[in-house]
Amino acid sequence: MLKDLSIETRTLHAELMERLAVREAQRNIGNLEGSFSTKTISGREYLYFQHYMAGGAKRSICLGQKSQNLEELVQLYTVERKENAADPIGIQELCAQLKAGRIATAPHPIARVIRELADSALFQVGGVLVGTHAFGCIGNLLGVHWDETTLGTQDVDIAAERNLSIAVPGLTADIPKALESLSMGFFPVPPLNRKHPSTSFAIRKSPLRIDLLTPRTGASEEPVYIPRLKAAALPLSFLGYLIEEPIPGVVINGDAIAVLIPQPLKYGLHKLIVSQLRDVTARAKAHKDLYQAYQLLSFFDKELPFELKEGWQDLVSRGGSWKMRAEAGLQAMEREYGKIPALSF
Repeated sequence: MLKDLSIETRTLHAELMERLAVREAQRNIGNLEGSFSTKTISGREYLYFQHYMAGGAKRSICLGQKSQNLEELVQLYTVERKENAADPIGIQELCAQLKAGRIATAPHPIARVIRELADSALFQVGGVLVGTHAFGCIGNLLGVHWDETTLGTQDVDIAAERNLSIAVPGLTADIPKALESLSMGFFPVPPLNRKHPSTSFAIRKSPLRIDLLTPRTGASEEPVYIPRLKAAALPLSFLGYLIEEPIPGVVINGDAIAVLIPQPLKYGLHKLIVSQLRDVTARAKAHKDLYQAYQLLSFFDKELPFELKEGWQDLVSRGGSWKMRAEAGLQAMEREYGKIPALSF
Protein backbone atom coordinates (compact mmCIF):
# COMPACT_ATOMS: atom_id res chain seq x y z
CA MET A 1 0.00 0.00 0.00
CA LEU A 2 2.72 2.48 1.00
CA LYS A 3 4.95 3.56 -1.84
CA ASP A 4 8.37 4.93 -0.98
CA LEU A 5 9.52 8.00 -2.81
CA SER A 6 12.78 7.45 -4.66
CA ILE A 7 16.02 8.06 -2.79
CA GLU A 8 16.69 10.95 -5.19
CA THR A 9 13.35 12.57 -4.33
CA ARG A 10 13.88 12.09 -0.59
CA THR A 11 17.32 13.65 -0.86
CA LEU A 12 15.95 16.60 -2.82
CA HIS A 13 13.26 17.16 -0.18
CA ALA A 14 15.85 17.21 2.59
CA GLU A 15 17.88 19.70 0.56
CA LEU A 16 14.75 21.84 0.04
CA MET A 17 14.11 21.97 3.80
CA GLU A 18 17.66 23.18 4.40
CA ARG A 19 17.55 25.82 1.68
CA LEU A 20 14.13 27.04 2.78
CA ALA A 21 15.44 27.55 6.33
CA VAL A 22 18.30 29.60 4.88
CA ARG A 23 15.92 31.71 2.78
CA GLU A 24 13.65 32.39 5.73
CA ALA A 25 16.64 33.46 7.82
CA GLN A 26 17.90 35.75 5.06
CA ARG A 27 14.74 37.72 4.40
CA ASN A 28 15.73 41.24 3.41
CA ILE A 29 14.33 44.46 2.01
CA GLY A 30 14.13 42.78 -1.39
CA ASN A 31 11.40 40.50 -0.05
CA LEU A 32 9.06 43.45 0.45
CA GLU A 33 6.39 44.04 -2.17
CA GLY A 34 6.37 47.75 -2.81
CA SER A 35 7.89 50.70 -4.60
CA PHE A 36 9.69 53.97 -3.99
CA SER A 37 8.27 57.35 -4.85
CA THR A 38 9.35 60.96 -4.47
CA LYS A 39 7.22 63.82 -3.17
CA THR A 40 8.13 67.49 -3.23
CA ILE A 41 7.17 69.35 -0.07
CA SER A 42 8.02 73.03 0.37
CA GLY A 43 10.52 72.78 -2.44
CA ARG A 44 12.33 69.77 -0.97
CA GLU A 45 12.24 66.19 -2.28
CA TYR A 46 11.32 63.39 0.12
CA LEU A 47 11.57 59.68 -0.52
CA TYR A 48 8.65 57.38 0.34
CA PHE A 49 8.32 53.63 0.29
CA GLN A 50 4.89 52.09 -0.14
CA HIS A 51 4.78 48.43 0.82
CA TYR A 52 2.52 45.62 1.94
CA MET A 53 2.47 44.89 5.63
CA ALA A 54 1.65 41.50 7.13
CA GLY A 55 -1.98 40.87 6.27
CA GLY A 56 -1.91 42.79 3.01
CA ALA A 57 -2.46 46.35 4.32
CA LYS A 58 -0.61 49.06 2.40
CA ARG A 59 1.55 51.54 4.20
CA SER A 60 3.44 54.56 2.90
CA ILE A 61 6.56 55.40 4.90
CA CYS A 62 8.51 58.63 4.61
CA LEU A 63 12.19 57.73 4.64
CA GLY A 64 13.33 61.33 4.78
CA GLN A 65 14.72 63.99 2.51
CA LYS A 66 16.50 62.54 -0.52
CA SER A 67 20.18 61.89 0.12
CA GLN A 68 23.03 59.75 -1.14
CA ASN A 69 22.37 57.17 1.59
CA LEU A 70 18.74 56.84 0.57
CA GLU A 71 19.68 56.56 -3.09
CA GLU A 72 22.01 53.69 -2.15
CA LEU A 73 19.10 52.06 -0.29
CA VAL A 74 16.98 52.24 -3.46
CA GLN A 75 19.79 50.65 -5.44
CA LEU A 76 20.17 47.89 -2.83
CA TYR A 77 16.43 47.18 -2.97
CA THR A 78 16.57 46.92 -6.77
CA VAL A 79 19.53 44.52 -6.65
CA GLU A 80 17.99 42.30 -3.96
CA ARG A 81 14.64 42.18 -5.76
CA LYS A 82 16.38 40.95 -8.90
CA GLU A 83 18.39 38.38 -6.93
CA ASN A 84 15.28 37.04 -5.20
CA ALA A 85 13.41 36.82 -8.51
CA ALA A 86 16.33 34.86 -9.96
CA ASP A 87 15.89 32.17 -7.25
CA PRO A 88 19.52 32.46 -6.03
CA ILE A 89 19.48 29.30 -3.90
CA GLY A 90 17.50 27.21 -6.37
CA ILE A 91 14.32 26.60 -4.38
CA GLN A 92 11.99 26.86 -7.38
CA GLU A 93 14.21 24.51 -9.37
CA LEU A 94 14.12 22.00 -6.51
CA CYS A 95 10.33 22.24 -6.36
CA ALA A 96 10.10 21.44 -10.09
CA GLN A 97 12.34 18.40 -9.61
CA LEU A 98 10.32 17.24 -6.62
CA LYS A 99 7.08 17.56 -8.55
CA ALA A 100 8.58 15.33 -11.24
CA GLY A 101 9.41 12.86 -8.47
CA ARG A 102 5.67 12.57 -7.61
CA ILE A 103 5.92 14.37 -4.32
CA ALA A 104 2.65 15.68 -2.85
CA THR A 105 1.96 19.26 -3.95
CA ALA A 106 -0.78 21.75 -3.11
CA PRO A 107 -3.17 23.05 -5.79
CA HIS A 108 -2.43 26.62 -6.82
CA PRO A 109 -5.40 28.28 -5.04
CA ILE A 110 -4.56 26.45 -1.81
CA ALA A 111 -0.89 27.39 -2.10
CA ARG A 112 -1.85 31.05 -2.63
CA VAL A 113 -3.85 31.06 0.57
CA ILE A 114 -1.20 29.29 2.64
CA ARG A 115 1.53 31.58 1.30
CA GLU A 116 -0.43 34.69 2.25
CA LEU A 117 -1.08 33.29 5.71
CA ALA A 118 2.63 32.48 6.06
CA ASP A 119 3.59 35.98 4.91
CA SER A 120 1.19 37.41 7.49
CA ALA A 121 3.37 35.75 10.19
CA LEU A 122 0.75 33.10 11.04
CA PHE A 123 3.28 30.34 11.65
CA GLN A 124 5.62 32.69 13.50
CA VAL A 125 2.88 33.30 16.08
CA GLY A 126 2.18 29.61 16.63
CA GLY A 127 -0.31 28.70 13.91
CA VAL A 128 -0.13 25.04 12.86
CA LEU A 129 -1.31 23.63 9.54
CA VAL A 130 -3.47 20.59 10.32
CA GLY A 131 -5.78 18.40 8.26
CA THR A 132 -5.14 16.84 4.87
CA HIS A 133 -2.63 19.42 3.63
CA ALA A 134 -0.50 18.71 6.70
CA PHE A 135 -0.89 14.98 5.92
CA GLY A 136 0.62 15.61 2.47
CA CYS A 137 3.55 17.49 4.03
CA ILE A 138 4.09 14.62 6.48
CA GLY A 139 4.26 12.07 3.67
CA ASN A 140 6.88 14.15 1.89
CA LEU A 141 8.86 14.45 5.12
CA LEU A 142 8.75 10.70 5.74
CA GLY A 143 9.58 9.90 2.12
CA VAL A 144 6.36 8.08 1.23
CA HIS A 145 3.60 8.64 -1.30
CA TRP A 146 0.15 8.36 0.23
CA ASP A 147 -2.89 7.01 -1.58
CA GLU A 148 -4.22 9.88 -3.71
CA THR A 149 -7.76 9.33 -2.38
CA THR A 150 -6.64 10.61 1.04
CA LEU A 151 -4.98 13.77 -0.24
CA GLY A 152 -7.76 15.66 -2.02
CA THR A 153 -9.49 18.48 -0.13
CA GLN A 154 -10.33 22.15 -0.54
CA ASP A 155 -10.24 22.81 3.21
CA VAL A 156 -7.32 24.59 4.86
CA ASP A 157 -7.36 23.88 8.60
CA ILE A 158 -5.29 26.08 10.91
CA ALA A 159 -4.98 25.38 14.63
CA ALA A 160 -3.49 27.55 17.36
CA GLU A 161 -3.30 27.61 21.14
CA ARG A 162 -5.30 30.35 22.81
CA ASN A 163 -2.31 31.75 24.65
CA LEU A 164 1.27 31.31 23.52
CA SER A 165 4.60 32.99 24.25
CA ILE A 166 6.21 33.94 20.96
CA ALA A 167 9.72 34.99 20.06
CA VAL A 168 8.72 38.54 19.03
CA PRO A 169 6.33 40.08 21.58
CA GLY A 170 3.57 42.07 19.94
CA LEU A 171 3.81 40.20 16.64
CA THR A 172 0.38 39.39 15.23
CA ALA A 173 -1.06 37.67 12.17
CA ASP A 174 -4.14 39.47 10.88
CA ILE A 175 -5.91 36.53 9.23
CA PRO A 176 -9.00 38.41 7.95
CA LYS A 177 -6.84 41.06 6.27
CA ALA A 178 -4.50 38.43 4.86
CA LEU A 179 -7.42 36.68 3.17
CA GLU A 180 -8.92 39.97 2.03
CA SER A 181 -5.62 40.98 0.40
CA LEU A 182 -5.80 37.94 -1.89
CA SER A 183 -8.83 39.47 -3.67
CA MET A 184 -10.29 35.96 -4.01
CA GLY A 185 -13.64 36.89 -2.48
CA PHE A 186 -13.28 35.36 0.97
CA PHE A 187 -16.10 36.09 3.39
CA PRO A 188 -16.75 34.99 7.00
CA VAL A 189 -19.11 32.02 7.13
CA PRO A 190 -22.06 32.92 9.39
CA PRO A 191 -22.16 30.62 12.44
CA LEU A 192 -25.35 28.85 13.50
CA ASN A 193 -25.57 31.16 16.49
CA ARG A 194 -25.46 34.65 14.97
CA LYS A 195 -24.22 36.03 18.30
CA HIS A 196 -20.95 34.15 17.85
CA PRO A 197 -18.04 35.31 15.67
CA SER A 198 -17.23 33.33 12.55
CA THR A 199 -14.42 30.78 12.68
CA SER A 200 -14.48 29.94 8.97
CA PHE A 201 -13.91 31.80 5.72
CA ALA A 202 -15.16 30.72 2.30
CA ILE A 203 -15.43 31.91 -1.30
CA ARG A 204 -18.81 32.12 -3.01
CA LYS A 205 -19.40 29.36 -5.56
CA SER A 206 -16.15 27.64 -4.53
CA PRO A 207 -15.42 24.68 -2.22
CA LEU A 208 -12.31 26.45 -0.85
CA ARG A 209 -12.69 27.03 2.87
CA ILE A 210 -10.45 28.14 5.76
CA ASP A 211 -11.25 26.83 9.26
CA LEU A 212 -9.61 28.18 12.42
CA LEU A 213 -9.41 25.81 15.37
CA THR A 214 -8.15 25.89 18.94
CA PRO A 215 -7.98 23.30 21.75
CA ARG A 216 -11.06 23.12 23.95
CA THR A 217 -10.12 23.81 27.58
CA GLY A 218 -13.49 23.67 29.33
CA ALA A 219 -17.13 22.83 28.86
CA SER A 220 -17.89 25.72 26.52
CA GLU A 221 -18.04 25.13 22.78
CA GLU A 222 -18.36 28.81 21.92
CA PRO A 223 -15.80 30.31 19.51
CA VAL A 224 -12.75 31.85 21.13
CA TYR A 225 -11.24 35.14 19.94
CA ILE A 226 -7.44 34.88 19.63
CA PRO A 227 -5.97 38.40 19.67
CA ARG A 228 -2.67 37.52 17.96
CA LEU A 229 -4.65 36.09 15.00
CA LYS A 230 -7.26 38.88 15.07
CA ALA A 231 -9.83 36.14 14.46
CA ALA A 232 -11.96 33.64 16.35
CA ALA A 233 -11.33 29.89 16.42
CA LEU A 234 -13.58 26.91 17.08
CA PRO A 235 -12.61 24.98 20.23
CA LEU A 236 -12.21 21.22 19.71
CA SER A 237 -11.60 18.44 22.20
CA PHE A 238 -8.34 16.49 21.92
CA LEU A 239 -6.82 19.11 19.57
CA GLY A 240 -4.16 20.15 22.07
CA TYR A 241 -2.51 16.74 21.70
CA LEU A 242 -2.23 17.15 17.93
CA ILE A 243 -0.45 20.51 18.03
CA GLU A 244 1.93 19.81 20.91
CA GLU A 245 5.48 20.62 19.81
CA PRO A 246 4.83 21.08 16.08
CA ILE A 247 7.66 20.66 13.58
CA PRO A 248 8.75 22.53 10.43
CA GLY A 249 7.14 21.42 7.19
CA VAL A 250 6.93 22.70 3.63
CA VAL A 251 3.99 23.16 1.27
CA ILE A 252 5.11 22.77 -2.33
CA ASN A 253 3.62 24.37 -5.41
CA GLY A 254 5.78 26.26 -7.93
CA ASP A 255 7.69 27.49 -4.90
CA ALA A 256 8.06 26.34 -1.29
CA ILE A 257 6.19 27.70 1.75
CA ALA A 258 7.56 27.21 5.26
CA VAL A 259 4.84 26.06 7.68
CA LEU A 260 4.44 24.28 11.00
CA ILE A 261 2.81 20.83 11.01
CA PRO A 262 1.96 18.24 13.70
CA GLN A 263 4.38 15.49 14.63
CA PRO A 264 3.72 12.57 12.23
CA LEU A 265 2.95 9.91 14.83
CA LYS A 266 0.65 12.20 16.77
CA TYR A 267 -1.20 13.00 13.55
CA GLY A 268 -1.87 9.30 12.92
CA LEU A 269 -2.92 8.47 16.48
CA HIS A 270 -5.07 11.60 16.71
CA LYS A 271 -6.98 10.50 13.61
CA LEU A 272 -8.12 7.38 15.46
CA ILE A 273 -9.79 9.60 18.05
CA VAL A 274 -11.17 12.09 15.52
CA SER A 275 -12.85 9.29 13.59
CA GLN A 276 -14.91 8.51 16.69
CA LEU A 277 -16.03 12.11 17.14
CA ARG A 278 -17.77 12.30 13.74
CA ASP A 279 -21.55 12.02 13.73
CA VAL A 280 -23.49 9.79 11.33
CA THR A 281 -23.68 12.57 8.73
CA ALA A 282 -19.88 12.64 8.39
CA ARG A 283 -19.08 8.97 7.89
CA ALA A 284 -17.14 9.66 4.68
CA LYS A 285 -14.79 11.92 6.66
CA ALA A 286 -14.50 9.26 9.36
CA HIS A 287 -13.42 6.69 6.76
CA LYS A 288 -10.83 9.16 5.48
CA ASP A 289 -9.60 9.68 9.06
CA LEU A 290 -9.15 5.94 9.50
CA TYR A 291 -7.40 5.48 6.15
CA GLN A 292 -4.97 8.30 6.87
CA ALA A 293 -4.32 6.79 10.30
CA TYR A 294 -3.78 3.35 8.77
CA GLN A 295 -1.23 4.62 6.28
CA LEU A 296 0.72 6.58 8.89
CA LEU A 297 0.64 3.87 11.55
CA SER A 298 1.67 1.27 8.95
CA PHE A 299 4.73 3.39 8.22
CA PHE A 300 5.68 3.54 11.90
CA ASP A 301 4.94 -0.17 12.34
CA LYS A 302 7.44 -0.91 9.58
CA GLU A 303 10.10 1.69 10.33
CA LEU A 304 9.76 2.65 14.01
CA PRO A 305 7.63 0.05 15.86
CA PHE A 306 9.08 0.86 19.28
CA GLU A 307 8.24 4.56 18.86
CA LEU A 308 4.72 3.56 17.76
CA LYS A 309 4.20 1.47 20.92
CA GLU A 310 5.47 4.30 23.12
CA GLY A 311 3.19 6.80 21.36
CA TRP A 312 0.19 4.53 21.84
CA GLN A 313 0.90 4.07 25.54
CA ASP A 314 1.22 7.83 25.99
CA LEU A 315 -2.11 8.36 24.22
CA VAL A 316 -4.18 5.86 26.20
CA SER A 317 -2.63 6.94 29.50
CA ARG A 318 -4.10 10.43 29.16
CA GLY A 319 -7.47 9.44 30.60
CA GLY A 320 -10.52 7.23 30.24
CA SER A 321 -12.12 9.14 27.37
CA TRP A 322 -8.81 9.13 25.48
CA LYS A 323 -8.40 5.38 25.92
CA MET A 324 -12.01 4.59 25.01
CA ARG A 325 -11.97 6.59 21.77
CA ALA A 326 -8.45 5.54 20.75
CA GLU A 327 -9.29 1.85 21.18
CA ALA A 328 -12.61 2.26 19.35
CA GLY A 329 -10.82 4.02 16.50
CA LEU A 330 -8.15 1.32 16.36
CA GLN A 331 -10.79 -1.43 16.20
CA ALA A 332 -12.69 0.41 13.45
CA MET A 333 -9.48 0.89 11.48
CA GLU A 334 -8.54 -2.80 11.83
CA ARG A 335 -11.99 -3.92 10.66
CA GLU A 336 -11.79 -1.76 7.57
CA TYR A 337 -8.11 -1.82 6.59
CA GLY A 338 -6.24 -4.44 8.59
CA LYS A 339 -4.19 -4.84 11.74
CA ILE A 340 -1.09 -2.96 12.76
CA PRO A 341 1.20 -5.64 14.22
CA ALA A 342 2.87 -3.35 16.77
CA LEU A 343 -0.59 -2.43 18.12
CA SER A 344 -2.03 -5.98 18.16
CA PHE A 345 -2.51 -6.72 21.84
